[in-house]
Amino acid sequence: MSRQPTRWRRAGGVLLHPTSLPGPFGAGDLGPGADLWVSWLARAGCRLWQILPLGPIGADASPYLSSSAFAGNPLLISPEKLSGDGLLSDDDLATFRGKATDQAEFDQARHARRSLLELAAQRFVDRANHQLRSQAEAFFESSAAWLDDFALFQVIQYVHDGSPWHAWPPMLANRDPKALQAFAEAHMQEIEAERIQQFFFERQWAQVRELAQREGIAVIGDIPIFVAQDSADVWAHRGLFKLDPDGMPTVVAGVPPDYFSATGQCWGNPMYRWDEMGSRGFTWWIERLRRLMTQVDRVRVDHFRGFEAAWEIPASHLTAERGRWSAGPGESLFQAVEAALGRLPIIAEDLGLITPEVEVLRDRLGFPGMRVLQFGFNGGPDHPYLPHRYPTNCVAYTGTHDNDTSVGWYEAAPQAEKESCRRYLSSDGTHIAWDLTRAVWGSPADTAIVPMQDLLELGSAARMNTPGTTEGNWAWRVLESQLSDQLAERTRDLNLAYER
Repeated sequence: MSRQPTRWRRAGGVLLHPTSLPGPFGAGDLGPGADLWVSWLARAGCRLWQILPLGPIGADASPYLSSSAFAGNPLLISPEKLSGDGLLSDDDLATFRGKATDQAEFDQARHARRSLLELAAQRFVDRANHQLRSQAEAFFESSAAWLDDFALFQVIQYVHDGSPWHAWPPMLANRDPKALQAFAEAHMQEIEAERIQQFFFERQWAQVRELAQREGIAVIGDIPIFVAQDSADVWAHRGLFKLDPDGMPTVVAGVPPDYFSATGQCWGNPMYRWDEMGSRGFTWWIERLRRLMTQVDRVRVDHFRGFEAAWEIPASHLTAERGRWSAGPGESLFQAVEAALGRLPIIAEDLGLITPEVEVLRDRLGFPGMRVLQFGFNGGPDHPYLPHRYPTNCVAYTGTHDNDTSVGWYEAAPQAEKESCRRYLSSDGTHIAWDLTRAVWGSPADTAIVPMQDLLELGSAARMNTPGTTEGNWAWRVLESQLSDQLAERTRDLNLAYER
């Protein structure tokens, strides 16, 4: 049965991940910089804030390759707010406080957070007041289905020098109950500290979201379709993934050659056993979405086309040219989710190689898709990514976290695309990022989103991610000085002019 299309009140917003917020501890967090950001968005007349996945990040800092599909990123926990809870002192903070820059220093952030969070967790055990302790116990109880496995996973990995779970001693890798119990008893304090840190994250994110709600701002979250091989999810639920007897993927996910990469992208994520997931009522996916919908107001489903069919690559291959399309669960997954959770406010990321079958699935479910203006200038006036062609039921972007900034894109674009862009926008190219933003804002799309880099008219040095690469991504940060009243007023005028 086809659903009616999702329709939202016309609105505009900004894409900015919390690690890109200003702050003095190496990377953005949920402290004063987050509060400042939400207040700036409100002054700018924006009613949407889009973020990237909130989970823990690995060495390459990608929020799309997390050790858990349920946990929060400890790097986002604000030491300053822990100080406000009486769990850290000014002297503790002074040791790690630095100068905020426009690039995240993730190694510095990890060093600072680990020391401060371990200290705060111990003080929580020793001196937390009754109210804080009661809130933590309620969180531990409601989250036990994922939290206990995650905390155990984190500590086992730390004890084994960060090695992936398939390289752990077999009794631990294979989750032998006696071995896990013995390990948990020997490392009870460290495991409890991991659980407490997740409570810190949960509490601080709830505070930031509550401020956003008071300001009339909805948060758009992001859920990657796949999960990391080296994650608590795969370790705890091996039967849901295509793995060999040693726990290694037999096939991995990616995309064939496309706009972003001539050799495609080999992501390395294990593929799901959708038949097994279906036989279990898609419970894992239902609980994953249930968890996320406690944190955000809408959710962008990354790589939506994978639910129709995903590009499956033999695990031995280094690139993605040779693979096959493997059928996804289609509508059955979303029927199960809707039966359990009701109809969710989902955005389908439908970029890349999209077939008619994917479009049919998206439209039958009634989900809005995405349009990216940067892609609209390599054809004629009937190009579907040109604003006058946008349907109302879509989310329109100048660019996403995977695109170059609008300034960087324009500077590197072929001359024919530049000329097409200038003609379409009646622009001389001097302020191309704002000209593109204005076109998206004036389009019929219900929802319009611009990366913060485009409001600031920044070049390629501020790009968030270059698909197919692992170095130099995810690091850009906004400075407090850039959150000016002048820019807020200019953005507010745009929202008012186009009824957003």
